Amino acid sequence: MVGIDLARGLAVFGMYAAHVGPDPADGGPLGFVMELARGRSSALFALLAGFTLVLITGRPHPRTGRAGRQAVVRMVIRSLVLIVLGLALTSLDTDVDVILAFYGLTFLAVLPLHRLRVRTLALLAAVGALVMPQLLHVTRLSIEDGDWADTVVAADPLARISDTDGFMELLFTGEYPVLTWMPFMLAGMAVARLDLTGNTVRARLVCTGGASALLGYGGSWLALRLVPHARSTVAAATDGDSAASAWWSDTVGYVVEDTPTAWLLVGAPHSQTTFSILGNTGVALLVLVLCVTGMDRLPRCARLATPVCAVGMTALTAYVLHILAVREFGMEEETGPALVDLLVYTSVALLIATAWTRRFRRGPLEQLLHVSTLPARHVK
Repeated sequence: MVGIDLARGLAVFGMYAAHVGPDPADGGPLGFVMELARGRSSALFALLAGFTLVLITGRPHPRTGRAGRQAVVRMVIRSLVLIVLGLALTSLDTDVDVILAFYGLTFLAVLPLHRLRVRTLALLAAVGALVMPQLLHVTRLSIEDGDWADTVVAADPLARISDTDGFMELLFTGEYPVLTWMPFMLAGMAVARLDLTGNTVRARLVCTGGASALLGYGGSWLALRLVPHARSTVAAATDGDSAASAWWSDTVGYVVEDTPTAWLLVGAPHSQTTFSILGNTGVALLVLVLCVTGMDRLPRCARLATPVCAVGMTALTAYVLHILAVREFGMEEETGPALVDLLVYTSVALLIATAWTRRFRRGPLEQLLHVSTLPARHVK
C-alpha cells in the first residue's frame, strides 16, 4: 500500500505541475516534463480512486452481508461529500477545472460493479474505452446542434444550487465527463483485485500498460497521418498552434466550435477519445507498477520517497489546499516565475504532509471524510 501512496503523491504533484507549473509551450526538457503531467496525472488519480473503492468495499474479495452494505453506504456518502466539496471549490472561480465533483459522480456510477471479478472489470474498462468516447462525441454534437441541453439544465436542481450546468456538465460537457472517466476507475478496480506482490502479476501489468500506451498514442499518431485531411481538420477546429502533436499533447488546443469527427483520432490527454483513454491508462499502469516495485525492492529509495508517500496519504487535503492557494495567489506567471511557484507548492505540501502523518493516520480532510461516513455503521 505504500507504493500506492507514492503513486498517489506523484499524481498530486502532476496536477500541481499542470496548474501552477511552467507552460509546456515554452519547450525544452522542462516543457516536455510539464506536458507529461497534463491529463496523465489526473488519469492516474482516477485509476487509484478505483483502487480505493475496492479497498473500502473489500479486497481481494468483496464484503458481503451487513459489512458489504455498510461499505456501499460509506462509498455513497464519500461520493456525495466529494461532489459537494468539488462544487464548492468550483464556486471559487479559479482557472482550475476542479475534478472532485466528477470523481464523486463517477464513484456512484461504478459502485454497482464493485463485486465483479478481475477479468470482467478489465473487460468493462476496455469496452468503456472503446464505446464511451463515441457516445460522448454523439451526445456533444447533439448538444451543440440543439437546445435540449438548456432545458435539462434549467430543470436540474443541482445546476440551480451550484450555479453550474449541473449533471449535464458532470456527465457530458465538463473537463472530466463521467462517461469517459469511468474506464479509468474500472481499470483501477481490476488492478485492486490482483496480488501486486507477485512478480508475474507485475510483469503482466507492465506488458498491459505498455501495450495500452502504445496502442493509444501510437494508434493516434498513425491514424492522424493515414486518414486524409485529419490533421488539417483538427488544426482548423482548435485554438492550438498545430495538430502535429495531437497524438500525445494538449498543445493542440481545444475545440472552439463544432467538434469534427476527426477529433476522435486525437490522443491528447484531455481529448476524451479512445486513443487518449488507452494511452493515459497505459501510463497510469506503468507508474503504478514502478512505484509498487520500487518501494518493495529498493529500501533506500523507499526511505527517500517517504515525504511523497505522506502527500499520497493526505492527497485530498493536498489537492484542496492547492486550489485555495491558487484562488489566493493565482496561476503560473501571475505571481512569479512558474517554476518557482511549482517548487514552493511542492515543498510546502511535502513539509506539511510529512509533519502531519508522523502524528496522525489521516490528513485533516481525510479524517473529516471518514467521520462523515460513520453513520454507515447503523446500516443493518
